[in-house]
Amino acid sequence: MSDSHFAQVRDLLRMEAEAVAQAAARLDAAAVERAIGLLAACRGKVVTVGVGKSANIAQKIAATLTSTGSPAVFLHPSDALHGGMGLVTGEDVAVVLSNSGETAEVVELLPYLQHRRTPIIALVGNLQSTLARRADAALDASVDQEACPLNLAPTTSTTVALALGDALAMTLMRVKRLTPEDFALNHPGGRLGKRLTLRVCDLMRGGDECPHVDEGATLLEVVQAISRGGLGAVNVVDAAGRLAGVVTDGDVRRALQRVQLSELDALTSESLMTRRPVVVAPDMLAHAALQLMENRPSQISVLPVVEPDGRCVGLLRLHDIVRSGL
Repeated sequence: MSDSHFAQVRDLLRMEAEAVAQAAARLDAAAVERAIGLLAACRGKVVTVGVGKSANIAQKIAATLTSTGSPAVFLHPSDALHGGMGLVTGEDVAVVLSNSGETAEVVELLPYLQHRRTPIIALVGNLQSTLARRADAALDASVDQEACPLNLAPTTSTTVALALGDALAMTLMRVKRLTPEDFALNHPGGRLGKRLTLRVCDLMRGGDECPHVDEGATLLEVVQAISRGGLGAVNVVDAAGRLAGVVTDGDVRRALQRVQLSELDALTSESLMTRRPVVVAPDMLAHAALQLMENRPSQISVLPVVEPDGRCVGLLRLHDIVRSGL
């Protein structure tokens, strides 16, 4: 890229940044308060509306609102006029985007929104336009010039509209006092969501996947149980199914190193097992279990899962926690 191209890109970025700053300076406090008040009081959903590039921005604003605790959908005016109005109610709030404020499809839709008593918030580039006049709250998203060298393609104007929509969504998020836990519920696939929602019971191996042995099991029975489960360990339980201890691959190897061949028959699960091992409960957060495994002088790769009454119900492997994305 030549110096002139570099300068053009840099200057265009600065132009758009300055346009956002100017939009912030032009904001009318009363209009913003009305808009946030309408959104905060919304008992239904937010319906975002736009045509062309404004439609793209409206879709993004709907996605941002939804992910931050305010259910929202995008509705194209043409679809609305041909059956899509069925999803709009008086309990909803419409956020309508139009740079000119005179977009034909948008203007045609306005009476039908008003007939349903759906409050309208306009993100508009012309406060004297039809859209602005008919809106319950009109926010100034005007720009002096598009970044397009022909001053035609929506560029700076869509950037300002997007920034304004983000600002509304983030302010609404604060008004609703959205917590990290609330946010995580809407983002279960992200790391934060998994840390705050995934529990031990979601990742543990239980039932047939987690064989166990009793306290008198022979060395061969222990090895067979470990091999059958494929978890690198086996729980040792008493007659009531309560955890007595755990035997790992490492426990078996260390026992074989310290005994004579003639003593192998005397090895039992009771002599091999680690008594009173670190355990976790099924409803414990998996991330907390991971901390138990790692934040210690010697890491643990497997943990018995025990109910509050002492009943052993499974094993949790470090490998399964890591594989989950935590």
